[in-house]
Amino acid sequence: MPSVSPSLSTAMAQVAASVTEVMARLLPKSDFAEQRLFDAMRYSVLAGGKRLRPFLTVSTARLYGVSDESAFRAAAAIEFLHCYSLVHDDLPAMDNADLRRGQPTTHLKFNEATAILAGDALLTMAFEILADARTHEDPKVRIAMVALLAHAAGARGMVGGQMLDLIAETTRFDIGAITRLQRMKTGELIACATEMGGILGKAPAPHLSALRAYAHDLGLAFQIIDDLLDLQGSPEETGKSVGQDEQAGKATFVSILGHDRALQQARLLSEQAIAHLSIFEGRAGQLEDIAVFVVDRKS
Repeated sequence: MPSVSPSLSTAMAQVAASVTEVMARLLPKSDFAEQRLFDAMRYSVLAGGKRLRPFLTVSTARLYGVSDESAFRAAAAIEFLHCYSLVHDDLPAMDNADLRRGQPTTHLKFNEATAILAGDALLTMAFEILADARTHEDPKVRIAMVALLAHAAGARGMVGGQMLDLIAETTRFDIGAITRLQRMKTGELIACATEMGGILGKAPAPHLSALRAYAHDLGLAFQIIDDLLDLQGSPEETGKSVGQDEQAGKATFVSILGHDRALQQARLLSEQAIAHLSIFEGRAGQLEDIAVFVVDRKS
């Protein structure tokens, strides 16, 4: 496989810092009576993380000359929704996790009720940002972004995938069912984040199709590595609780394929993802680098 460009980590850090700054502005501190809600929201989104999804949005948007201001706002909306899903996934009724991004999960830092409300607020704020004319002047583009994110986040995407994940605790899934689960739970939002940049730039349909195909392969490769890290990583390396899938008795890519075949499959998916970018004739180098990064990462 090709190696990751030395500039990728710098580019990711710069985008992460810019998007984090935008998110901080969107979640101001105040002395309102409900400030505890905003404290929990800020705690949930400003603690760091790879900001992979925002980076995909910004990198794709830059292919079409979209202003960073618009791209960063759309990326912030994606990250708000992603963080909402993490807050809710960590709850005792779901994964019952105690560590996220190297710090106590939101429901442990605050309480379960506040964590639920913080997740709800992050979810709805994501759509508020995308519907705002400051994100894009064209209402058709804003509607398309709202519709795309709603599909990725809802019953046919992330939420439906989380339901399948709960069912997997008591039902033995084969490789096809696991692939569908992960496409919905993880892959749809990654695909949305990637395609969102194209929508911002009014990309032609063939480009949007290529971006979506790229992101679907990327999402599955990302999840396979997540499964490997959950089995073999440490909380110090990953910044979150590990070993939970095995404890819950869930079938994963790794439990079915084994370590070596799972890693081989992740690398194949990464190569396929890069092949989908040929339509850009070498202009999508950062997206190619990300496809390598998701397989090589340790957290």
